[in-house]
Amino acid sequence: MADEKPKEKTASKEAKGKDEALETIWSRREFFSLAGWAGFLASLGLSALYFARLLFPRVLFEPSPIFKAGIPSDYTVGEVSTKWVTDQRVWIVRDEEGIYVIFALCTHLGCTPRWLRSESKYKCPCHGSGFTKQGINFEGPAPRPLERLKIALAPDGQIIIDKSKKFLFEKGQWGKPGAKLFV
Repeated sequence: MADEKPKEKTASKEAKGKDEALETIWSRREFFSLAGWAGFLASLGLSALYFARLLFPRVLFEPSPIFKAGIPSDYTVGEVSTKWVTDQRVWIVRDEEGIYVIFALCTHLGCTPRWLRSESKYKCPCHGSGFTKQGINFEGPAPRPLERLKIALAPDGQIIIDKSKKFLFEKGQWGKPGAKLFV
């Protein structure tokens, strides 16, 4: 029996030596523990970054809806000016009474109609809506007339157009002050 104990001790020492040789830097338990903590801290850090982002609101910088469109004598009586369609999406119309501004946005689905001078009408290329020179719908699927925008005269004599203030025909607003500039 005495002989067996030293053999067991040497066998266990050999087994320990093999385990030590197989053992790497970390055990499996230590690795997964560290991986779990790393994942937790990473998610905590990302959450902190997201929270810090919420402290700074997103601000959309848009151009001013108010712009100057020249002096009244720049516009001929009986003509529709297409000068501002590409930049500001408006037509400026001068008739015998004064000047008014039509917003170039089809009331059907929001396309930009075209001014057809030969036919004296606005025609939407998307679905065929037609509008008179004054902006009243007469053909196609557009449910209502085009909108007019606020127009005023600045102290320096220039026309000021405010695209944020709209006048609707169906509400009887085309006759209100600001819907037309009487010159």
